[in-house]
Amino acid sequence: MIPSVLPTYNRAPLSFVKGEGSWMIEADGRRFLDLGAGIAVNVLGHANPALVAALTDQANKIWHVSNLYQIPEQQALADKLVEHSFADTVFFTNSGTEACELAVKMARKYWYEKGHPEKVEIIGFEGAFHGRSSAGIAAAGSEKMTKGFGPLLPGFRHLTWGDIAAVNDAIDARTAAVIIEPVQGEGGIRPIADEDLRELAHICKENDVLLILDEVQCGVARTGRLFAHEWAGITPDIMMVAKGIGGGFPLGAVLATEEAASGMVAGTHGSTYGGNPLGCAVGNAVMDVVATPAFLDDVNRKAGLFRQKLEGLVAAHPHVFEEVRGTGLMLGLKCYTPNVDVVRAGYDQEIATVPAADNVVRLLPPLTITDEEISEAVARLDKAAAQVAAQKD
Repeated sequence: MIPSVLPTYNRAPLSFVKGEGSWMIEADGRRFLDLGAGIAVNVLGHANPALVAALTDQANKIWHVSNLYQIPEQQALADKLVEHSFADTVFFTNSGTEACELAVKMARKYWYEKGHPEKVEIIGFEGAFHGRSSAGIAAAGSEKMTKGFGPLLPGFRHLTWGDIAAVNDAIDARTAAVIIEPVQGEGGIRPIADEDLRELAHICKENDVLLILDEVQCGVARTGRLFAHEWAGITPDIMMVAKGIGGGFPLGAVLATEEAASGMVAGTHGSTYGGNPLGCAVGNAVMDVVATPAFLDDVNRKAGLFRQKLEGLVAAHPHVFEEVRGTGLMLGLKCYTPNVDVVRAGYDQEIATVPAADNVVRLLPPLTITDEEISEAVARLDKAAAQVAAQKD
């Protein structure tokens, strides 16, 4: 008999009922150190006082009005995102998946309005994850996400991850855009090298092709810059964000230049809930913290500390771990043993991590994690690795 909740997840036998900073409290009272942050969502930790105050204050005013009217909180958040990014304009969504849908529509509509309706193809990369909608799975192209869901949305082409030289050969008269994650999350915490991202931006510009960046997981200060592409010193035409921008409240956005967004006029896109007062009130509170130089500097400092300790962890367990990868506080442990064994052993040590492709365990803590909590996290991972090694023996 099918359960009342559609069984599309292999859920861990854990029920968290409360959160405090970097900690989650299970229904039985156990305290788990959270290195998943709701998959890079809770950037300021659980029950952050500033976010609680913003949500509570707005909840006592007005929750929802729809985009038929002006929404002051939405305007304020759009202004902040424009101020702190390459973008000239922002459209708010409820999720990264919805942001992907708009990014694809925006790129194709741009060329249609320019008199090139044939330019509809979007080039993506192996190992990508752009959400689970029709456009998202077609943009990623992996069998795991597309099998059984055909016919797929046409107009996508996929190249080997990291093979930037192949982009030149793949571009033709039908190419509208290239879409890429500066750091693949679901794909196994794989950053694209800064020089490669610069080369990709150059190729797109030289060939008059739009560049779409998916920063749903790697954006919003996760890598130590407000947006990951800033490390390479480039700017996209269109960018998808979500997860961290709401700090735990469902919120996403598409950021774009005025030129790239020129085809999106009244009536071309919409959202009932996207950018509502509640979500944008929280998003404003998030931005007030994460966009400050002091906060970003501290993320980078803690990232260096965490990585140093993780390198020691890998050295101490050479039969369990292969390497540390990633950037900022978006880190991964590439495993020799099945990554799910490490994740499950972590549950026994009361630490929560997230599996990813390429046999990687993702470490995506709240960006507010303390030095002491980083040390505690590595100590618990050390015990989990020892448990996995003992089970192998």
